[in-house]
Amino acid sequence: MSTIKFHQDLKVYQKSFEAAMEIYAISKTFPKEEIYSLTDQIRRSSRSVAANVSEAWGKRKYEKSFISKLTDSEGEARETQTWLQFALACQYINEEQFRILNNHYNQIIGMLVNMMIQSKNWCAFPSTKSNKI
Repeated sequence: MSTIKFHQDLKVYQKSFEAAMEIYAISKTFPKEEIYSLTDQIRRSSRSVAANVSEAWGKRKYEKSFISKLTDSEGEARETQTWLQFALACQYINEEQFRILNNHYNQIIGMLVNMMIQSKNWCAFPSTKSNKI
C-alpha cells in the first residue's frame, strides 16, 4: 500500500473527479432550457463530491472536521444520484448511462462511509476524549 501524501492520491477523490467529468460531458447534451436547473445542479453536486474530499483531507488534523466534510461529500454524492434519476426520467440519459454513473456513486459512497468508520486511521491527530466538564 503506497503512502498517501495529497488528496489527489486518494482513490475516492480520483473516482469522484472522474465521475464528475463524465457527468459534465453527458450534461452538454441536455436541453438549453435545463441549463439553469438540472444541468447546473448535477454539475455542481458532482463536483462538490471531489471538492469536499479535498477539504476533508486538509482538515484531517481534526477528526470531527474530517468526518463532517466526508459527510458533506456523501450528501453531495447522493444528491447527484437524485439528479441522475431526474435526467433518466426526462430521457436526457439512457438506462445504461444511468446504471453506470449510479453504480460509480454507490462505490464512492461506500468508500466515503468506510473512511468515516475508520476515521482514526486517516486523521493525523485523532481527537481524544477529555474528562473536562
